[in-house]
Amino acid sequence: MASEIKLPALGENLEGGDVLDVRVEAGATVTKGQALVEIEAEKSTVEVPSPLDGRITQMLVKKGDRVTVGQTLALIEAGETAKNGDTSPTPVAEVAAPEKPAPVAETPAPPVNRLPPVTAPRSEAPSSGKLVPAGPATRRLARELGIDLHHVAGSASGGRVIEEDVKAYVRQLASGSGPTSGGVKAPPLPDFAKWGPIDKKPFEAVRRRTADQMSLSWSLIPHVTQSDVADVTDLDAFRRQQEGNGPKLTVTAFAIKAVAIALREFPQFNASLDLAGGQLIFKNYVHIGVAVDTERGLLVPVLRDVDRKSVVQLAQEMHDIADKARQKKITADEMRGGSFTVTNLGGIGGTHFTPIINYPEVAILGMARSRLTPVVRDGQIVPRLLLPLCLSYDHRVIDGADAARFTRRLAELLEKPLLMVLHG
Repeated sequence: MASEIKLPALGENLEGGDVLDVRVEAGATVTKGQALVEIEAEKSTVEVPSPLDGRITQMLVKKGDRVTVGQTLALIEAGETAKNGDTSPTPVAEVAAPEKPAPVAETPAPPVNRLPPVTAPRSEAPSSGKLVPAGPATRRLARELGIDLHHVAGSASGGRVIEEDVKAYVRQLASGSGPTSGGVKAPPLPDFAKWGPIDKKPFEAVRRRTADQMSLSWSLIPHVTQSDVADVTDLDAFRRQQEGNGPKLTVTAFAIKAVAIALREFPQFNASLDLAGGQLIFKNYVHIGVAVDTERGLLVPVLRDVDRKSVVQLAQEMHDIADKARQKKITADEMRGGSFTVTNLGGIGGTHFTPIINYPEVAILGMARSRLTPVVRDGQIVPRLLLPLCLSYDHRVIDGADAARFTRRLAELLEKPLLMVLHG
């Protein structure tokens, strides 16, 4: 008698994912614990193993499918049953869900500074009062954006609203095509093949998630970018002197430490804007996301408690977590909870760019390539290594003067690397 293999809980607030790979075909004999399907959820990958020895009688999903928790992925016959050819399904044989960590005592919420209420885009139609099926993460996102879930169409099974639905609804309103905007929807694309040969490639899951996040951030946050340069001549010399002594000390590691120090001095950069509550939420921790370029697309793993760690520790952690991201071993939890993001394109090139803030953060630091530049010092023209700094910030929360002070403080710290080495 066949048993159903269902998608287990993938983690806190994760309601589903995309099928990256199907490892076995119908008719295959499998052993308990053997990976059957690889699922991508919030840019992390999870393998769904077989719950028992047996034979796969039917595979119900294929690569690229969107699946939700509890959905049947395959039918399997147990070892003895498979020999008898009985294929009628039995009650669900679900894969064991990942163990939940032991409960942690809640800490008091950090103090907040009250702001006047901010009106988020929303439909004017009255809500019905009926409870909308949605998970805790989806409800929290809707509250932060000031969105009534009654006006959001659910795409999951049973009309359940998920986070992607809320984000799509906000983008629709912001683009002028929402139900109350009276705007015009974007026209369909032309037939490009009329003018020459074309190729089509699926928009992979990681890139879809990145596109959703960037669209959300750009639609909601009024971006401004403050630019400055840091003289990193001494930092580069110091960094090279340390080669061979422990982990490689990169410019990014020093920049992350500089950001952590500056965030303690400028707490408004380590905050989030609560639109629904009309308040700023200041975080009493410093968790910094680091943008990592992978073959699947952009991933942003998070380094925890950066302000409590040395540059050497950060360099090692950054190396380890970037490797995990590139090897598809990063988990969803390792990409959550950031309070600020750093991205470095200096290894590729460029002189300046405008990084997009990673919502719900309020600022992001970008770095371009350092260049040897003639500089006047003490009346003499001397070659100095200058690092371009590009700080994008939410102008609703941060004033231009504070952004200029923040980037100048970063430059000062990067120009004195020994001070950062002593911190933490």
